[in-house]
Amino acid sequence: MRLLVLGGTEFAGRAVVRAALGRGWEVTVFHRGRHEPPDGARSLLGDRTAPGGLAALAEGTWDAVVDTWSAAPRRVRDTARLLRGRAGRYAYVSSCSVYTWAPPAGFAEDAPLVEGARADADTTDYARDKRGGELAAVEGFGADRALLVRAGLLLGPHENVGRLPWWLNRIARGGPVLAPGPRELPLQYVDVRDLADWIVGGLERGLSGPYNLMSPQGHATMGELLQACVEVTGAAAELRWTDPELILAAGIEPWTQLPVWVPPGSDLHDALHAADVSRAVAAGLSCRPVRETVADTWAWLQDIGGTAPVRPGRPAVGLAPELEARVLAGAVDVPGTTSGEVA
Repeated sequence: MRLLVLGGTEFAGRAVVRAALGRGWEVTVFHRGRHEPPDGARSLLGDRTAPGGLAALAEGTWDAVVDTWSAAPRRVRDTARLLRGRAGRYAYVSSCSVYTWAPPAGFAEDAPLVEGARADADTTDYARDKRGGELAAVEGFGADRALLVRAGLLLGPHENVGRLPWWLNRIARGGPVLAPGPRELPLQYVDVRDLADWIVGGLERGLSGPYNLMSPQGHATMGELLQACVEVTGAAAELRWTDPELILAAGIEPWTQLPVWVPPGSDLHDALHAADVSRAVAAGLSCRPVRETVADTWAWLQDIGGTAPVRPGRPAVGLAPELEARVLAGAVDVPGTTSGEVA
């Protein structure tokens, strides 16, 4: 198989390149030259946002294309139009953010989608941009040759958002750690390598259409994730499981200040950790244990000096030590709870 990856030097794109190379595929990476693709891939340099930026793709044929673009949908449209006569299939790495907010727990691929998205649009907002990218892929290749991968929370080595790296570095510092409860809170995410393996396998099998792509709900819990962080770092850390009400009363933002975590029973939890992924599982999705994801991410972090790269434009994640200490000291009172309550 001959695969073209548009942007295959970071996180998801990089994982796809490595998965394809692992199957013995011939892989070409189209990128801006800011980072090197994995060894074994051929490079084509270009910038989709610049006039004439697709010139390097004017010639060549491929069995499949993988596109991870997250901004103006018209960049996907232009690329898909250029390649539709010279590539067999087009996989667009989209997002579960394309569903109308807030999708209920158990939402499947037929849930309502955001309105106002267009294949020819400039950058608007993340949800409409991703939906517009889907429309552009389908416009260029047709519904029967376009694979729409609606990814959820991505974790694993080379993460350039900072969620799991923040938890690993925080726990590695040791001491009392604000652990957002409940401990048994079910999580839904996918290791980026499992995402990549599924995409490559899906292209090989000729899959098309939309798929929610993350682990089944409860593949891991918040407790299992953080305990794995303690174990792989070997830190002298004490997880202090804290009531969600106490956390929210302190003004702490779920998802951003305490990455991955969102309170149970909330719209956020239903949208981010409760999708129906039965279609992807039936199509071969297999998810590795959470401890493996955590251990491999920690090993990668250690290898690069402990500081994970952060993709430009992404908001900072993580909790300030002063605020964490204040909550752990019981400085916030919530009616009906005990200050500093641990589960």
